[in-house]
Amino acid sequence: MGDKAGAERLAGEVLPGTPSPLGALWDGTGTNFALWSAGTHAVDLCLFDADGTEHRHRLEETTHQVWHGRLPGVGPGQHYGYRVHGPYDPLAGLRHNPAKLLLDPYARAVDGGLTLDPSLFGYSDSAVDTPFPDQRDSAPYVPRGVVVHDLFPWDGDRPPRTSWSKTVIYEVHVKGATARHPDVPPHLRGTYAGLAHPAFVEHLQSLGVTAVELLPVHHFVSEPHLMRRGLTNYWGYNTLGYFAPHAAYSSSGSGGGQVTEFKTMVKQLHAAGIEVILDVVYNHTAEGDHTGPTLSFKGIDNAGYYRLDGDNRARYTDYTGCGNTLDVRRPAVLALLMDSLRYWVTEMHVDGFRFDLASALARSMHDVDRLSAFFDVVHQDPVVSNVKLIAEPWDVGPGGYQVGNFPPPWTEWNGKYRDTVRDVWSGAHVGVRELAYRLTGSSDLYRSDGRRPFASINFVTAHDGFTLTDLVTYEHKRNETNGEDNRDGESHNRNWNCGVEGPTDDPEIQSLRARQVRNHLATLLLSTGVPMLNAGDELGRTQQGNNNAYCQDNEISWIDWKDVDEDLFAFVSRLVRLRHSSPVLRQEAFFEGHEIPGAGGTRDLAWFAPDGGQLTTADWFDSGLQTLGMYLDGRGIRHRDEHGRPVVDDCYLVELHAGPDPVAVQLPGPPWADGYELVLSTEYPTGAPPEKSVVAPGAVVLPGRSVWLLRVLRRP
Repeated sequence: MGDKAGAERLAGEVLPGTPSPLGALWDGTGTNFALWSAGTHAVDLCLFDADGTEHRHRLEETTHQVWHGRLPGVGPGQHYGYRVHGPYDPLAGLRHNPAKLLLDPYARAVDGGLTLDPSLFGYSDSAVDTPFPDQRDSAPYVPRGVVVHDLFPWDGDRPPRTSWSKTVIYEVHVKGATARHPDVPPHLRGTYAGLAHPAFVEHLQSLGVTAVELLPVHHFVSEPHLMRRGLTNYWGYNTLGYFAPHAAYSSSGSGGGQVTEFKTMVKQLHAAGIEVILDVVYNHTAEGDHTGPTLSFKGIDNAGYYRLDGDNRARYTDYTGCGNTLDVRRPAVLALLMDSLRYWVTEMHVDGFRFDLASALARSMHDVDRLSAFFDVVHQDPVVSNVKLIAEPWDVGPGGYQVGNFPPPWTEWNGKYRDTVRDVWSGAHVGVRELAYRLTGSSDLYRSDGRRPFASINFVTAHDGFTLTDLVTYEHKRNETNGEDNRDGESHNRNWNCGVEGPTDDPEIQSLRARQVRNHLATLLLSTGVPMLNAGDELGRTQQGNNNAYCQDNEISWIDWKDVDEDLFAFVSRLVRLRHSSPVLRQEAFFEGHEIPGAGGTRDLAWFAPDGGQLTTADWFDSGLQTLGMYLDGRGIRHRDEHGRPVVDDCYLVELHAGPDPVAVQLPGPPWADGYELVLSTEYPTGAPPEKSVVAPGAVVLPGRSVWLLRVLRRP
């Protein structure tokens, strides 16, 4: 069953080889192939000529459930896959089917696209769960692995190793970044080389970000339901190969050139002082649920790789909302994840990872377990534990929302920060206590287990949801082009409050929206923690109200470099520079509210009501207060300037006013300040006051919906 007509079986040419390492390893004269699969009867290694002719080689050796063999003369550029023989019994969780060509989970490069065809599916058309496998050959329609040997000249590459407290993250899509960039050569647009092109790197440097967080670059394919609608998976959260850079982002071809191009991108970004963080999807794969295609893991060892439903092993336990969940409890799966992570650090030189739906990785039986094997292995690993680790601390299963519950050394996307800041600027009643925690690093979430403020990755927008411009423009999502009758995506916009929905020529509404965008960004970049910017928000990027553009590989998702808000870019750049120059705005430890010695009773952190008095206990729990003053004293922070000279940091007063109307406030006088310099105000398009503005303590009027950053002045 499953033998391709005319395929050659070349007996006697396969040497025993070794079971380690897994994958395809070229040694200079031949290639060793090794595949883990338990409960398998036989494994055929399938090699493909340039014209598609297939040659099958039976791997006769097996060691500890690893099938292996060495083929002399096989080298880099060779395309290959596997056919695995064994029982096909979906009700028992077994889905072996040698009619299906399977991608090596350890393939370092992948060539070829996925073509929607009935042969992709392991079951017969009329019987999903019966023990009658589909016998059509899938080889012409699926991607194949490529043997790679890449001696890359890393000489001189120095990872920036930016401290967490100095980190500013830019979440960006490899293709969307430069697909429309006029200064990037057309053949490089939307590629790894395009992302590393000087035109884009200079943008990152001008903005002041220190790290790019790339949406998934592990090789992925589109889901069949999207392909049937003529759409593609644009974001990439549908991984098929955990070691291979996504081939479609390569300008160098998919025969291995994508590996070199990715490494070149990393090296060039490092040279510019920018770290590379990968968004990785180890919680599920592209094979979907029981109706999904058989592309790799299902056919190799379905019950070994996936969490199956205990009551019906023909079904998958789905904590991800994507049809399946990888079973990290199993040693072989845990080894796959750790081998992949180490590979991307040691061979590809990336600087960290953001783990999609990380709660799914932490589940032992059903509950999310802080002490799961995955955390233990990561924590003790000498390679992986020393790079930046970011969790998306939720999944779709029961108890999956785990913000604040990941152990050191993990940092987390802080969903509570996002929700609180959006609510504040929408005019919702948010308790002062809740806002204060978010502005100062969320000590209520991260302090108890010894983590520091940088455990909080602060953000107000990300790839998933409205862009910042759309957040203040649309009350309702506009997702019709996704082909799901506008049912997909978050249904509630927590922020819109501008009175008129959609684009408008009304200058008053335009001005209000622009200020609201600046208010969100000012709050983000003046908060303690690690700020993350959504690519294009600094330019006024819109998706025309689509808040779930995962399948829009077109102008809806790509950054438009011709229609940008230059004032907004200047505003964000100004804020980032202020943050970099003032350690008090990026605290490495939580504020304590302690008195500053010899400073007349002032504290490192204080909160002021509009009347100029410090907040009372009643104020602290007031959910209706719309104006808040946050005093940050940097005199206890010692740092050095660019010449190595010791510098005492500045002190600041941040005034946030979320109400729609102007409000009179009292700026505190001595001992807190003898005066103030207005450094930034969101009422101005670039944030810069028209001229140097010195403000005396006492009564001032804050414009409606505004943020002021005031530098404290003291007499000598």
